[in-house]
Parts: sequence; C-alpha cells; structure tokens
Amino acid sequence: MNKIELKPQALAAIALAVLVAGGVLLSVSGKSHAEDKKDAPTVKPALTVTAVQPQRVTLPVKLSANGNIVAWQEAIVGAEAPGLRIAEVNVNVGDRVAKGQVLARFAEGTPQAELAQFRANLVEAEAAAADAAANAQRARSLETTGALSASQINQYLTAEKTAQAKVGAARAMLQAQQVRVNQGDVRAPDAGIISARNATVGAVVGNGTELFRLIRQGRLEWRAEVTSQELGRITTGTTALVTAASGARLSGRVRTIGPTVDPQTRAALVYVDVTPLPGMPASARAGMFARGEFDLGSTPALTVPQAAVVVRDGFSYVYRLNTDNRVSQVKVQTGRLAGDQLEVVGGLAPDARVVAAGAGFLNDGDMVRVVGTQALGAGRAASAPASAASR
Repeated sequence: MNKIELKPQALAAIALAVLVAGGVLLSVSGKSHAEDKKDAPTVKPALTVTAVQPQRVTLPVKLSANGNIVAWQEAIVGAEAPGLRIAEVNVNVGDRVAKGQVLARFAEGTPQAELAQFRANLVEAEAAAADAAANAQRARSLETTGALSASQINQYLTAEKTAQAKVGAARAMLQAQQVRVNQGDVRAPDAGIISARNATVGAVVGNGTELFRLIRQGRLEWRAEVTSQELGRITTGTTALVTAASGARLSGRVRTIGPTVDPQTRAALVYVDVTPLPGMPASARAGMFARGEFDLGSTPALTVPQAAVVVRDGFSYVYRLNTDNRVSQVKVQTGRLAGDQLEVVGGLAPDARVVAAGAGFLNDGDMVRVVGTQALGAGRAASAPASAASR
C-alpha cells in the first residue's frame, strides 16, 4: 500500500481546524448550560415569623382637648374712700391670705381730724335746731293773740324744719366719715392667693382704685375647647386628666359647660375644676396652656400588637396567615392605642391569624415559617390607657 505523505503546511492546517471546532463546541455547551441556569426559577427563602390572633378587650374611651388654666374667680380689692394715703402694705404677689387678713393700712391722721370736725358740725347743727325749735314754739303760742302775722309764724316754723334737716345732714356726714376711718385697713374679702398688687406705700388713692387681685380660695380651672360635634359626649361631672405646660398633672371634674359655641372656631368652653394629683408639685399656674383627656367610659375593641401593623403609602396593613403558609396583605382601619396594642376597627376578621413580628419585611404572597404564637391576655390590653379618642 502506498503511504500518503502530508506536507507540514497541511498538517498545521488540519490541527488548526480541529482546535477551532473544539472551541466552538465548548462555547455552545457553556452557553447552553448558562441559559439552563438562567431559566431555572429563583426560590425565595421563607421568612421566620411569629403569629398572633386578634384579641377582644375593653378599652377606655378618651376625648382629647386643649385649653388654658385660669383662676376660678378673681376678686378685685380696692379703696372705697377717696383721698387716703397708703401707709403700709403687708402682702405681695403669690402670698396666701386668709379671709379678713389685713392687706394694707391707710394713714390715720387726716381721717381722724376730719372726723372731729364732723362731730363739731353735728353739735353746732343740733344747737341751731334747738334754738329754731324754741322760736317756733313761741310763735305757735302767739298765733291766737295776733302779735305775730301769719307770715312771721311761717318763717319760724320753716326755720325749725330747716334746722332739723341740717342736723340730719351733719349726722350723715359724721357717719360717712366714721366709715372712712374704719376703712383704714384693707382686708381680704376671702381666702386665696394674691395674683396682682398695685398698692404702693405713700400713694394717695382715689375712690375705687384697684389695690390687689385675689384668686379666691386658690382654686384653678381648666377651660377646655371642645368642638360642637363632640360636646354632646361630655356631661357635668365627667372626669378628666389634665397635663399643664409645666408638666404638672391634675385631676379634673367638669363643673359646667358653656352655653354658647364660638361661631369662628365652632368650639365651646368646658369649665373643669382641677386639683394637683397626689405627690405632684403644684406647679400649674393661671394662664398656662394645658392638654387633657376626658374619661368617657369604656367600649369593647379588637386589638393586635402595634408591631403587626405596617403603614405604607398612608394606609395601614396587616399580614394574614393562610393555610399554605403564605401571607396575604390586608388593609385595615385602626383606632385607639393602648400600650403596645392597637385597635383594629375594620378590615380584619376576629378569627384571623396575623404576623406579629417581622411584618415589615413581608410582601403579599410571601412564604413564611411560623415558629411561635404570641399569647395576648385581655387584661393586658385593657390595663393601659387609650391614647386617642374613640370612633
């Protein structure tokens, strides 16, 4: 047999062709394998969560309101007589005083001198009246004799009546001056706290000049502004918890409800008597702003842990557990917050199971693995005060 001899150039060409063919086969095989891996579906791992069932509890119903703390009644203490000079001031702003306590004294010199003068005027008037009465009596005795004319007799009788009137006027002026002297002491009309002082030693006051202001009995009240829509829920005697701007907490009770509604704000004033809570400093002051909550009783409610509610795009959602261990995103309406429990007022069935922890990482349809169920006691949710008004 004849041997075929190949030239070196031919051998090189054949080897190159074999290498190219092998590279193409490897490329096609690798691409096919990559496409197979790309087409394979990605399995998202199940998120570990805990579940909880909504609980029916009883929650307090609160109505929030704002307002100012003011004096229950403020008495104005002033001068009843004009022209008196203040000689002594015994109290200052903030002092507690008792009923009848001397707040200030007037100088006694001028009133006492005027009192002596009015006494002398009365004595003089009484002497003149006695003389006029004697003359009138003589005129009456001579009336039948004709010694005096009728005109003269009338003059004596008129003089008698005029003198008697002057005695009455002098006596009245003496009594008025006596009252003025007795007003040398300015006294507190009631027990309370001095809230303002205008009295200054040496000042001469006029009639009715305001000297002091007094918060009667030291009592304060909270004037809460309540909208006309909510006004009907409050009655006389309703209790409230008030927090002043200073942090002082006060207990309150509705004394009365304003008879009118402001046409501009559509709100009415509710007058609430307040007293500091035991153990709290009495740091509430008239004029302070305060927030408060009226206690309107309690109502049944369906609650879930606050962590189970996810807020997205302004709406509240919970994730309900299905039988296939997948979750469904459910839109709910929320209400009162009591501790770490949030009221659900709509959108969720009472027998549903929802994700209690880890809800913020879920999406609708996700697979989950439940590792435990939180137990909620009705007393736990009911014991915490609700922080918002009920529906």
